[in-house]
Amino acid sequence: MSARGPQIAQAPSRAPAQLGASLCEGGAQFAVLSHHARAVDVCLFEPGGAREIARWRLSGREGDVRFGFVPGVRAGQLYGLRAHGEWAPAQGLRFDPAKLLVDPYATRLDRPFVFDEAMTRQGAETGALTPRCVVEAREDARELSLAGARAPAFVYEMNVRAWTMLDEAAPQELRGTLAALAQPSSIARLQRLGVSHVELMPLHAWIDEPHLARLGLRNAWGYNPVSFLALDPRLAPGGWADLRAVCARLREAGVGVIVDVVFNHTGEGDALGPTLSLRGLDEALYYRRLHDGALANEAGCGNTLACARAPVVRLAMDALRKLAHAGVEGFRFDLATTLGRGPEGFSPEAPLLAAIAQDPLLRERLLIAEPWDIGPGGYRLGAFSAPFLEWNDRYRDDVRRFWRGDGGALGPFATRIAGSQDVFGPRHRPPSASVDFICAHDGFTLRDLVSHAAKRNLANGEEDRDGADENFSWNCGLDGPADAQTEALRGRDIRALLATLFLSRGTPMLTAGDECGRTQGGNNNAYCQDNETTWLDWARADMELFDYVARLARLRARFPHWRDAHLEADGPGAQGVRARWLRADGADMSAQDWGEGDRLVLLCACGAGIEEERILLVFHRGHGPLAFQAPPPRPGFRWVVAFDSANPRQGEAPAPFAGMAGPRSVLLIVERPLA
Repeated sequence: MSARGPQIAQAPSRAPAQLGASLCEGGAQFAVLSHHARAVDVCLFEPGGAREIARWRLSGREGDVRFGFVPGVRAGQLYGLRAHGEWAPAQGLRFDPAKLLVDPYATRLDRPFVFDEAMTRQGAETGALTPRCVVEAREDARELSLAGARAPAFVYEMNVRAWTMLDEAAPQELRGTLAALAQPSSIARLQRLGVSHVELMPLHAWIDEPHLARLGLRNAWGYNPVSFLALDPRLAPGGWADLRAVCARLREAGVGVIVDVVFNHTGEGDALGPTLSLRGLDEALYYRRLHDGALANEAGCGNTLACARAPVVRLAMDALRKLAHAGVEGFRFDLATTLGRGPEGFSPEAPLLAAIAQDPLLRERLLIAEPWDIGPGGYRLGAFSAPFLEWNDRYRDDVRRFWRGDGGALGPFATRIAGSQDVFGPRHRPPSASVDFICAHDGFTLRDLVSHAAKRNLANGEEDRDGADENFSWNCGLDGPADAQTEALRGRDIRALLATLFLSRGTPMLTAGDECGRTQGGNNNAYCQDNETTWLDWARADMELFDYVARLARLRARFPHWRDAHLEADGPGAQGVRARWLRADGADMSAQDWGEGDRLVLLCACGAGIEEERILLVFHRGHGPLAFQAPPPRPGFRWVVAFDSANPRQGEAPAPFAGMAGPRSVLLIVERPLA
């Protein structure tokens, strides 16, 4: 760059309609939003990004948008930003022209973020450290032909990198990327399992937390984003084309794509964190601050995006539309309470949530909220409006407590498997609004849940202080690796837990690898283990358990009315799904029965008249066999055991009125017409 300073980028009479870089005849227009910056420069780099070759000052201003035309820019040009202004951190002003910044509206980066201490120090030059933005031609933003997202029948939460890194069926050069997920072998695996939707953990470009870099660890999950319109080059080296290809191929195979998005915070962290993008452009505008001037920290990651402000709403909405135009069918919103929190607290009609609900493209996508954060009033399960679904941690905990053997767990367990209408009913939302899960990426794997009484997180470098302390887990008598007899007990419990998940009302979600017996060695917070701890070893996968889950998915699909119809007590005039809770002897449950016992029998009648179908569900957590009395079948029908978690290989078999459930088992018994 010339010592004379930046050249002046001449500005047209009006700001461009789009922020970021927009190619036009003879060059490109750049537009950047900052309220407090005195000036913004665009820095151009030679191919490969090693050397800065020009610097242009954006001379136009319309409101808070700085803009200007830079001649000679073509697709593929590498660039970054530098912002000038006051240095007053107590007021949220951290303008430091020594920091090369990523354009928040860049759609592609030439390399991943790699943390360096210089990124945290005022005046330290970061031109050699920051990824370069890549100028791309604007895509045709035609509305997709998707009339609306399909209702999810079986959500499969997946870390793309972990799922593909050790997949020998994928080409070596594609492992760890979205392209590996688009391979025929991967698609066939999802189809065989019966997945209706994959929920991909974050794809946007992220950076390792500073303390991980200092420990020599790497963020394995991606919940530390910096850029919201550029995919991480490690997952998508081909940029948005990679995601479009995955979405198209999976959709052809009958599998929809949901993407986990993080709009609650960024990887710039707390006041001691790096300056990478939004912080350097205008921390006071993009981040929420408390009355004393400190950064709000409602996500527990050092900062909180100001989701009630128009520039942040615009950024999030543009990021969601970009994903939708790539073929993404839905979104899971990480720590979604933050998205709905304003000066008066949480509201389901907060600016960002309201904007999503009215958007003609986004309102037709699947919307899933993680309904909590660590801020004041942050636990909001059941408080989101339709059409949002919500992760239901009460389901997770009450199901775990029942199968662990806790006292007083029978009633809560019944409420959860029946659809959690105590949570979702008051806002007139169906059982499918409850995303039921027993394990997720955050916490124990399913195998570790029944193998460890306490977490084992020493490898994370925080002296086992991180991760949840109360997991409602058990170890079947021994902690960690055990003998064959103990492993057999664990396998029995895993099958019972999986059967509970797929036979519950709601939307079931399974974390990738739990169908294969994946273990993390008791680590319940493996966010920093980008290694064999989190990678799924397909060569050692328990494919018998895999096929067991596939059978459960097929079985669930045979009872679509069980998912969403209103559940009420059996009796004259009852509609929807008529239910009776029974004791083992066939009598109705009494108040005293709910306070004790190791079993639950649920009789349900679905439909009406000749189309009516009755099913009997038996959940038995006791360690010995259970004799139970089935109600008499209707004339012309008989009871048939459709599924028994204790005998997973057994096909349908006639069931006598007086049946027997094995220890720690789940049975599905259905009425079938006599031949």
